[in-house]
Amino acid sequence: MTRARLFLSAARGFLARRGDPTAGSHSAGAAVTADSFLCHVSRALSSCSWIRSADLDPSRPEIGPDDLNRSLLRNTSTCSLVSSVPHNGGSICRAARPRSYRYSTNAASATDAAGLAEAAGLHDDPNEGSISEGSTRNEAIRNVAIIAHVDHGKTTLMDRLIRASSSTAATTAGGGGGGGGGGGGGGAGGGGSAAADLPCDRVMDSIALERERGITIASKYTSVTFRGTTLNLVDTPGHADFGGEVERVMGMVDGALLLVDVAEGPLAQTKFVLGKALQRDLKPIVVLNKCDRPSVTTQMVHQVESAIFDLFASFDATEEQLDFPVLYASARHGWASSSWPPPQLSMAGSDPVSAAAAAAAKGESGVVPILEAILDRVPPPVVDPTAPFQMLVSLIDRDPFLGRLLIGRIASGVVRVNDRVRALTRDSEGEAFSLEESKVVKLVKRRGVKSEDMSEAAAGDIVAVAGMTHAHVSHTLADLSVSTPLPVAAIDPPTIAMTFSVNDSPLAGRHGTQMTGPKIGARLKAEVATNVSLGLEGGPSADAFKVLARGELQLGVLIESMRREGFELSISPPSVLYREERGKKLEPIEELMVEVDEEYAGAVIDTISLRKGELLDMITESSSSSSSSSDSSSFGADSSSSSATSSPPPSTSPSSPASSSSSPSSLSRTRLLFTCPSRGLLGVRGVLNTATRGTAVLHRSFLRYEPWRGRLERGRKGVIVSMATGTITAHALSSLEARGTLFVSPGDETYDGHIIGENARDEDMEVNPVRTKELTNIRAASKDENIRLTPPRQMSLEEAMGYVQTGELVEVTPAAIRLRKKELSSSKRKTTRRNQKE
Repeated sequence: MTRARLFLSAARGFLARRGDPTAGSHSAGAAVTADSFLCHVSRALSSCSWIRSADLDPSRPEIGPDDLNRSLLRNTSTCSLVSSVPHNGGSICRAARPRSYRYSTNAASATDAAGLAEAAGLHDDPNEGSISEGSTRNEAIRNVAIIAHVDHGKTTLMDRLIRASSSTAATTAGGGGGGGGGGGGGGAGGGGSAAADLPCDRVMDSIALERERGITIASKYTSVTFRGTTLNLVDTPGHADFGGEVERVMGMVDGALLLVDVAEGPLAQTKFVLGKALQRDLKPIVVLNKCDRPSVTTQMVHQVESAIFDLFASFDATEEQLDFPVLYASARHGWASSSWPPPQLSMAGSDPVSAAAAAAAKGESGVVPILEAILDRVPPPVVDPTAPFQMLVSLIDRDPFLGRLLIGRIASGVVRVNDRVRALTRDSEGEAFSLEESKVVKLVKRRGVKSEDMSEAAAGDIVAVAGMTHAHVSHTLADLSVSTPLPVAAIDPPTIAMTFSVNDSPLAGRHGTQMTGPKIGARLKAEVATNVSLGLEGGPSADAFKVLARGELQLGVLIESMRREGFELSISPPSVLYREERGKKLEPIEELMVEVDEEYAGAVIDTISLRKGELLDMITESSSSSSSSSDSSSFGADSSSSSATSSPPPSTSPSSPASSSSSPSSLSRTRLLFTCPSRGLLGVRGVLNTATRGTAVLHRSFLRYEPWRGRLERGRKGVIVSMATGTITAHALSSLEARGTLFVSPGDETYDGHIIGENARDEDMEVNPVRTKELTNIRAASKDENIRLTPPRQMSLEEAMGYVQTGELVEVTPAAIRLRKKELSSSKRKTTRRNQKE
């Protein structure tokens, strides 16, 4: 109801001024704002079934959405492009959008429209789009980032955009000349053919771990040419742990494509990336992806649009940002449309493959509407071509021949090959100094899937510079006459830490090649230099290093990368970074969204509650019914509990339009929204997978710092610890199997202090897993029985990191991941336990 009252107060002010003769006449230009305002009111009301009397007229007990829309229409009766769509048995007035994404009214309604805009406080900013003296806009370039929640289709859409641009370039070049009319005249420029045939799907996922895990880990860019304009496209990660990759590239772009899965709606990371885009004053273009799913309905689409609009409003978005265009797409099948329902679906029923083929046969434009929206909506970069060269380094790449490539957007001036430039940065006291001076060896431009050498690059473009040795991310490359670095955007601080140290176990050195403390430290320093969201501090010893990060996954990717490079190391349990303000201890709080089968909802609530989590919302969606079990009448409605705090923008309600289950016959799914301390979520994924039989889907993102919520209850049983060194035998494990869950198999090597299983009781148990069956010269009457053991529990790196507790370590080698006690000597561990009891 909050969003409805927001607009109703503005409408009430306009209606009160209807008879005011001092209103005068207004310019027709304000009609655009009024029409946009009318559309926003309709959107806000589309998920509300009633409005309280205090919102409009105290004399009436209740007023429905249709009543308010009729009042607005009477006062803007000459507005064009107005249609009605059914909703909840009534009709909601919406402003229909023409292809140019602009709203219009005729001149007769200019006065009323301007009055409505004035009452709403929506005035045209005279400084909008203005640029400083000496600056200009580079109309030949558009810089845009693709942002979304994880697994909403960003990288797949990048593939389609690259292919579409190359196809458009080939068509334009083949048609030749033609002059006059139509937006495709003039060559598509170089680089179009470079992307004609992509070597694989998800071509932007160039890191091995990205392709294995199916997620984007690092931001990457490429460029395509569309209708004579260079579009620099930046692909960003969708996981919360890699949010720093999104933050550091926002300064490179002037617009963003906000991709949302229409079947899931805006989720936790959607909120994060959108907030960062709006902070940079970007005006996102919303793309509803995966519209080819059979379960997608018109009502679902409208509910997702309303939820996205609510998310924009929660960040206090400006009127221009709220006036976002919406496109409907299927990145997987390569089509997009500016209207709903998309014509591609109506061509061939509900079969998306046939729809895409039918669209191609009729000459439909595929994802070209998205490229057109980028041209229409993303402003050209504001540059000063006469100023000295400056470029802020945002990304770092490596070339086998050129070495380090510093990637960034040129802020001003022109850079040419063989120019002398310097790298500028600031020290801990904020004083600027020159880090190094060098010559520009190469200028490289990424076009499609290939790289091209350039002789020069102008302001506003995104290029890679080769030749610098010591410059890193957030440093400024500039002409020798420049002495002040460019400002660097603030990055959200890390929330957890882990200590990396030398592997000192008895099995160390058998598989790794990088094992010493200096080599580990040098590798971590190199990683921190390129990843601005990581931090590095000294550890408890000279060979230990404390790494600060956003989450377990980010640390897990770093450890896995080092492991594949031949490193051996020991990892401590992750610890939370606390703050202290005004004498109060604060801890990081995360927003956790869990989607699970309805029968396991209780188990999830119990698990998170034991970890000091608080339930904010619970919504159940059945496959046979679109009704919600919550107080909301639909998945697009507000949740009053999710906006309980006022310091940051309100949390996104998990009320999305539908369950993510792809099968129509699936059971009811429940979405649960929690706030929980970060320390309580360490290792929670494995616990929930066990409690829900693998049906739980988790989404988490950092929310804010709050007062410490108290001690957590013990969340794990004791462990089974080896007290002997040697080869594990089946005979020994057969007697241990009933005592708990084993992590090892017969034939594995073990040592004193090696954790080989989880005890069924709360205390630790020390055992001898290498003992063998005694051999005698007495002949047995029967043969020895075959020993059959239950397969051991295999832990991934992330599971092992979340499993270990204080006094334990994770031993990481290229060949194995083991759990161990920090103190390897059994006698010293006994002494420590005895001293603790005393």
